[in-house]
Amino acid sequence: MELLKLEDFAGCVNDTFASRLDDVPLEFVLVEARALQNPSPAAVRQPFSLLFRNTAAVVFPQKIYPLHHPRTGEVGIFLVPIAMEPAGFLYQAVFN
Repeated sequence: MELLKLEDFAGCVNDTFASRLDDVPLEFVLVEARALQNPSPAAVRQPFSLLFRNTAAVVFPQKIYPLHHPRTGEVGIFLVPIAMEPAGFLYQAVFN
């Protein structure tokens, strides 16, 4: 399995990623993809962060969600709810 990189997501900002929780379909919109500071010269990849928004009225638990997008295919990404905005809840995934 190849490691995911920022470049895999950089062109997908503002795109919708389809997912599901049990049998309920969900949509997460990628609102930010940014590099993080590289803590070690021995790091396997440049650390990065992804922010997704979901417009449901409820917050979903932190867990691995299967996210599908035509560019990335289906990948399991651990999403953590981090904020509530008027437009919905924000979820973050950090890759280091």
